Amino acid sequence: MRNLVLVLAATFIYAPVSMQAQDVAEAFNIAHTSPQGTARSIGFGGALGSVGGDFSSISVNPAGLGVYRKGELSFTPSFKVNSSTSSYLGSTAADNNVRVNINNFSIVFTDAPKGKRYDRRDWKAISFALGMNRMADFNRDYNYTGVNRTSSATLAFVSNANIDSSNRYYAGTLAYTGWESYLINGYANNYTTAVPYKNGIQQLNSVKERGGVNEYVISLGGNYKEKLLLGMVVGIPGVNYERTSNYSESVLPNAPANPSNFQSFTYNNNISVSGVGINLKLGAIYKLTEFLRLGAAFHSPTAYSITSTNDYGISSAVDGRNINFSTNNDLPQNQFSYSFITPVKGVVSATFIIKKLGFITADYEFVDYSTMKYKFSEGMNTATGYSYQYEAAQVNKDIKNTYQSASNIRLGTEIKLTKFFMLRAGAGYYSNPYINTSWGSDRIDFSGGVGFRGSTFFADFGLVNSRFKASEMPYNRIDYKYVLPAQAPAALPVAKLNYITNNIAFTVGAKF
Repeated sequence: MRNLVLVLAATFIYAPVSMQAQDVAEAFNIAHTSPQGTARSIGFGGALGSVGGDFSSISVNPAGLGVYRKGELSFTPSFKVNSSTSSYLGSTAADNNVRVNINNFSIVFTDAPKGKRYDRRDWKAISFALGMNRMADFNRDYNYTGVNRTSSATLAFVSNANIDSSNRYYAGTLAYTGWESYLINGYANNYTTAVPYKNGIQQLNSVKERGGVNEYVISLGGNYKEKLLLGMVVGIPGVNYERTSNYSESVLPNAPANPSNFQSFTYNNNISVSGVGINLKLGAIYKLTEFLRLGAAFHSPTAYSITSTNDYGISSAVDGRNINFSTNNDLPQNQFSYSFITPVKGVVSATFIIKKLGFITADYEFVDYSTMKYKFSEGMNTATGYSYQYEAAQVNKDIKNTYQSASNIRLGTEIKLTKFFMLRAGAGYYSNPYINTSWGSDRIDFSGGVGFRGSTFFADFGLVNSRFKASEMPYNRIDYKYVLPAQAPAALPVAKLNYITNNIAFTVGAKF
């Protein structure tokens, strides 16, 4: 995304906030993480900061390793059911998908002496762990549609052509894209759209997102004198994100004839992002009393090295012509490599243990998303005339103007029904990260689960229901000073999106 001409031309229909919308939205996708790991942790709301004894806790507070008294193997598959509804220009739509994921696999090696050796040692247990926790999931489908009589996405082509008529000759500009696909007409500084939107046009945007963040961890933790648990993790997260959008405009049935004989156009945009990062997590849990544990953890920023690919194509039906236009004959460069830094995260937690019955636990998490930062390579971007460092500074400025700090709260409980069976419940609150709160919402989670614990085998089931809202503009690149014929700026349409996600996980494991 180091080519801002690309950002303008290839992502003009995906613009939830700012000019560098793809970069800004992508930043939050990568940085916004919460463990999706074991079914046990899901069951009590992911409030893992001072509980420990579960591999998912390593990615929240690595001091949780100090709770282990035996080695352990675990594996967690999950099923995620995503549902979305939308409202756009007075019309509603719905979509859904089901995905199968691997939430977790792990192995823990523990040295926990017994008898006289236990009495002699200050470090009552030391554990070393390797494995993977899923930290974010991007899988969702949504669409929105409606009839627009005030604007068309092609007005972005028009304004770009009228700002500088030579733009239509330069591959990668909006003007060039619009001209080559027969969606704008005219001549120097007098370009107009071929789309008769004032008669009403049907707009549809269909989006599919795939991928997630899987964090591979190497962790060491210990138990000092049964009072202080300490731990550290080196995390190596891998991110994979793919987004396919198909945006179309078409004339309404029985619409009157229009001068350009415009029928329809479809804009296909494919974004692929992959990368690997590294981070450090440090944590401590202190047993204040037999019944109360307090925890704290520090998560360093994750430094990512990322490669992004962006391809697009337009097919249009205008004046009896069927035009197909793609990246191959428009974009000279569609792959970019860069660095990205996530925010610092802090977690504090407390667990009240009800002896022989279970526990009640809570986490508070703070993260400032405005501190996310891109770093681009040195040199000049010949397509824009700006240095890459300047372009990175502009994107980072947009991030600061878009996001704010967030406070996240997780609550959970586990109750022993019998010696072997447990019942779990939890809830989570993740505050709205957007400065303009209308672009997003708080996320609310409710969860529950059951578990079996034997001497050498365990199995767990967990379910979490998540609900949140978002807003999206299908386009926002229109400069009305350069739209002909002259018209007052129209309020650009906004899609209101509602998401409901059910994540169902099963964990099986063995102790050794």
